[in-house]
Amino acid sequence: MPDTAPESAGSFIGQPLSAVRRTLQTLLNAARIDDPPREARLLLEVATGLTADRLLRDAARLLSDDEAKRLSEALRRRLAHEPLSRIKGERGLQWVDEAGGRQRPLSIIDVGTGSGCILITLLAELPNATGLATDLSPDALAIARANAARHGVAERTAFTQARSLEGVDGPADILVSNPPYIPSADIAALDPGVRDYDPLLALDGGPDGLAVYRDIAARAGAVVPSGLIAVEVGASQAADVAQILTKWVENRAGLPWTRKDLGGHDRTVAMLTQR
Repeated sequence: MPDTAPESAGSFIGQPLSAVRRTLQTLLNAARIDDPPREARLLLEVATGLTADRLLRDAARLLSDDEAKRLSEALRRRLAHEPLSRIKGERGLQWVDEAGGRQRPLSIIDVGTGSGCILITLLAELPNATGLATDLSPDALAIARANAARHGVAERTAFTQARSLEGVDGPADILVSNPPYIPSADIAALDPGVRDYDPLLALDGGPDGLAVYRDIAARAGAVVPSGLIAVEVGASQAADVAQILTKWVENRAGLPWTRKDLGGHDRTVAMLTQR
């Protein structure tokens, strides 16, 4: 394999993962990108969906045509010094398209749906999808039902009163959540416009703000055996939530990735799962 950036995916097609990994390290090192071994591994995770241990265990496995195409594109962008988080962040939408999400039925679970805005938007974008909205608050579920009816997706939406994934069996293709993530001790100091008008259930994330993420992660792999998990997080919580998902979701397909908000904060953590 060449020691310069590949002009096409053909440079990688049919090559064993071990050889591809060495070539990636050489290219990344030449581009003066920090920690080439780690970057090479993460690029391969992006391209193949394999976890770090699977990449080692299946080192002799040959790269498929589609994987080679994804890797070539990801490498091109990384060698141009595009942040890896941005490259990884497109995988969720890419997964929906590759899974035929705009043509075939997909099932979506929205944990802690609140007004239902996330699930309703997804159902509007994916006309063949169905959704399940969960929330601990009956008032929130009533609002979500009304909004689903207003936007024409009520017939494809079910609602259940539950904390996190309690009583939810799946299987689902996509799990999304914008759960309460404010540490309990911080709620009193919130802006009155938030503290006094948002329900406490929608704010209180437990002592460290991460309680619901642990609840979700404990069952997410079983409920979404092969699909996409994406959760919104507080401005400084992305690393902790990624660690929680990595620890509890055994069938993860690679490491979690993050997406930034307009303020430059990591506010979404996502992960793919596979059987």
